[in-house]
Amino acid sequence: MNKEFIENQKKILMDEKKEILDSLAGQSEELRKLVENVESGDDADKASDTIDRTLLNSLSDASQRRLVMINNALDRISQDRYGLCLLCGKEIPEARLEAIPYAALCVECQAKEEKRNR
Repeated sequence: MNKEFIENQKKILMDEKKEILDSLAGQSEELRKLVENVESGDDADKASDTIDRTLLNSLSDASQRRLVMINNALDRISQDRYGLCLLCGKEIPEARLEAIPYAALCVECQAKEEKRNR
């Protein structure tokens, strides 16, 4: 696979990762303000519960999965395995990687996995 293409994909992956983490950081700023506004007693307990729930929900399931897939793709880049299907070992077409930079499976293997998981 073309080294320039891989470097471009790495930049895209890093930008996506930064976007997710920036979103979380923005939410953390909101949490920090909430904590500062709480004094003590029952209000503190309620705020603590709210903070716990907010932290758990701070990243949606989809964002959590996407972040893991992005990190895995970055790992594959560092191991010179980016663009190779994890199941069959065939090269994933660049068009697929442009659409889904963190794709780990070729279209055929992805379809098989989706059928298997139904």
